[in-house]
Amino acid sequence: MSTSLTTCEWKKVFYEKMEVAKPADSWELIIDPNLKPNELAPGWKQYLEQHASGRFHCSWCWHTWQSAHVVILFHMYLDRAQRAGSVRMRVFKQLCHQCGTARLDESSMLEENIEGLVDNLITSLREQCYDEDGGQYRIHVSSRPDGGPHRSEFCEACQEGIVHWKPSEKLLEEEATTYTFSGASKPSTQEGSGFNFSLRWCLIGASLCLLIVYLQFSFRGSSFF
Repeated sequence: MSTSLTTCEWKKVFYEKMEVAKPADSWELIIDPNLKPNELAPGWKQYLEQHASGRFHCSWCWHTWQSAHVVILFHMYLDRAQRAGSVRMRVFKQLCHQCGTARLDESSMLEENIEGLVDNLITSLREQCYDEDGGQYRIHVSSRPDGGPHRSEFCEACQEGIVHWKPSEKLLEEEATTYTFSGASKPSTQEGSGFNFSLRWCLIGASLCLLIVYLQFSFRGSSFF
């Protein structure tokens, strides 16, 4: 199944990268579907990935869809005396909007996406558990084939009160600028159309005047002879 494959991939990437980042310590990664945000035992730290990219597959109607707003919750704990740490992880699910079933489906992810997400996890882990400068977080820019907004009614994370999708200020500014520019350009288009319309009638009027003058001269010439 794709879910177990994704779980194995998560553990494989995590263990490989932690072996490089902290070779003297022993870390484990546990998948915990009951993990709750901001409900931490003493000494535990939290990291929330809000915009991961994943593909969902409905186990009822076989509909598949892509989402760039998959939420992943991590709880982290380091026992400095034992030099051992533990990470609990929960990938929030989504409902299929095609068939309307109440069955929540899990996401599958590409290995390259998992690697970037694990890098962010280790960055947070170094900052919160080791008091180190973790470095830069990797920004995940994902395409959204659906093109529509995030539908919170089908998102498990949203239903549990995690607000993770909203238009950025930059996006709102871009939309406002686009709207203002479009509105300002409309009068110019109308003015241009009016100018073309007036010019056309001027040319027609001038042609008629020339025709009348020509006919008058022709008539006088025929009367003279």
